[in-house]
Amino acid sequence: MTHNKHILIVEDEHKIAALLRDYLEKSNYRVTLIGRGDIAVAQVRKNSPDLILLDIMLPTMDGMAVCREVRKFSNIPIIMITAKVEEIDRLLGLEIGADDYICKPFSPREVVARVKAVLRRANPEQVQVGVSNSVSGPILLGDIELDQINHQAKVNGKELDLTPSEFRLLQVLISQPNRVFSRDELLAKVQGYDFEGYDRTIDSHIKNLRKKLSLYLPDKDVIVTVYGLGYKMVFY
Repeated sequence: MTHNKHILIVEDEHKIAALLRDYLEKSNYRVTLIGRGDIAVAQVRKNSPDLILLDIMLPTMDGMAVCREVRKFSNIPIIMITAKVEEIDRLLGLEIGADDYICKPFSPREVVARVKAVLRRANPEQVQVGVSNSVSGPILLGDIELDQINHQAKVNGKELDLTPSEFRLLQVLISQPNRVFSRDELLAKVQGYDFEGYDRTIDSHIKNLRKKLSLYLPDKDVIVTVYGLGYKMVFY
């Protein structure tokens, strides 16, 4: 099956970049390779890809800075790749807007699987909400409106600027208000595959989503932490 999706790989280690390119091209993705962060930002502005595989350690501009710059003008899905394994580096990458995170050394097949999963989340017609009567129908609950066709979320008529992971997370939580979802459940539903790693990725996405919701709901905390269990969405 032809994907016709364009993947931008930003990686200065040529062997790693070439390996990823070969595996992605075998899965029928179009691939562009760039080895510098500053050039990557300009490329994204000029010719927006469908997804970015972004290394953290880059010359001229590191991956964290690239992610921050891209997030100023685009919600293109970003998967960060790095040799750093400390949890703080992982969480920082997610908090500045990355959708996923993978550490070196890695299996190229796993990277391809994650690319497919993130692209599914970014593609509204492929998103599935388990309890929704219609995956393409709108969801209106409280002050929040979710347009599943156009992949948009609004609060009191004002559009939220969400990444694909944040949209998917909101979609899952809003589908069953007042139900507590564990971190493992949210990982499975939001990441789209069996995520082998730390469950605090969801904490970072929740933090970002809360910030964006609070812009238009300053006096309401609609996402509640249930200690020892997980998260739920409530409406006042």
